[in-house]
Amino acid sequence: MGKQIVLSKTVYELCREDPEIIDIMKELGFKSITNPAMLNTAGRYMTIPKGAAMKGIDLEKIREAFRQKGYEVVE
Repeated sequence: MGKQIVLSKTVYELCREDPEIIDIMKELGFKSITNPAMLNTAGRYMTIPKGAAMKGIDLEKIREAFRQKGYEVVE
């Protein structure tokens, strides 16, 4: 089975399951994701859709970036 990213999971859960997600998110403008303290605090309740809304990043752009990296995006 290929890689999956489940958008309903927290950023913390996703990054623990697949550390490659950190680099993809950083490229998309989520620079604080590389800070372990932020990932361990805000990341425990933040989902990608919530973070996208807060940062003003188009969720479809995020979905497409993950698809291009070989992920199946699961809502």
